[in-house]
Amino acid sequence: MRSELGEFLRSRRAKLCPADVGLADYGGRRRVPGLRREELAQLAGVSAGYYTRLEQGNSPGASDTVLDAIARALRLDSDEQAHLYALARPATPAARRRGRPERLRPSVRLMLDAVGDTPALVIGRSTDVLAWNRMGHALLAGHLDFDAPDRPGRRPNVARLVFLDEHTRELYTDWRGKARDTVADLRRSAALHPDDREPAELVGELTMKSRDFAALWSAHPVRVCDHYLRELRHPLVGRLTLYNETLVLPDDDRQRLGLFYAEPDSPSAAGLKLLADLSTAGAPQRRHEREAR
Repeated sequence: MRSELGEFLRSRRAKLCPADVGLADYGGRRRVPGLRREELAQLAGVSAGYYTRLEQGNSPGASDTVLDAIARALRLDSDEQAHLYALARPATPAARRRGRPERLRPSVRLMLDAVGDTPALVIGRSTDVLAWNRMGHALLAGHLDFDAPDRPGRRPNVARLVFLDEHTRELYTDWRGKARDTVADLRRSAALHPDDREPAELVGELTMKSRDFAALWSAHPVRVCDHYLRELRHPLVGRLTLYNETLVLPDDDRQRLGLFYAEPDSPSAAGLKLLADLSTAGAPQRRHEREAR
């Protein structure tokens, strides 16, 4: 977490230049992009030595006043400021461990079925897909086995799908926007669960396998937004414009429910209706295959 704090602060310093914050720039080549540590410390009203130690992770007891001053100097928005606090004040350090496989409450599984033809899925703390209903599967991952979320250790994972699965890359019209949101979400999860090995292992895997992920991860995108308007290119029903809401489930270790829906009487609503008809027609065959297995 200490290195993440330093990387985050350096990434935000790199976005500012002296002119942006009212400092004189006397020209000459700068060794690093953006503000120097000394300039940032001057703006925040702390000593250069103290700020350097903070960026290096050697000042774990930074006060609210200091963190607020640094946030103002870096012009952080509210999401970035909350992330700064999470990195500067992690929970009591502990050896990273592998958490128990996440489970769904039976009532959550019933809820997925109860929403009917609204595409829905439940996402775990490391972006594993813990369950989806018939329409959630048909909309987002019809090329995968419907029962895949029921296999701990081999579940579909949203981040892996976004960066390593060609079907998912083709699904999102604004794939780069979806990728950026996915990385920001994974960073938030890693900050909230600093002693969990799974997010760290997932980040390491994706960094090795995807240049796009590595570049986005190093840029430290931070955004807490649980509602989006997504443009999809579905292989069966064509273009869809859907609202995507994500709700945190109570008492479930930050498991989240994702829902997709369209404007009433819109072409996208008709597209979802067609997809529901197609997925219903294929349900008996899938049930027969599961029974055969």
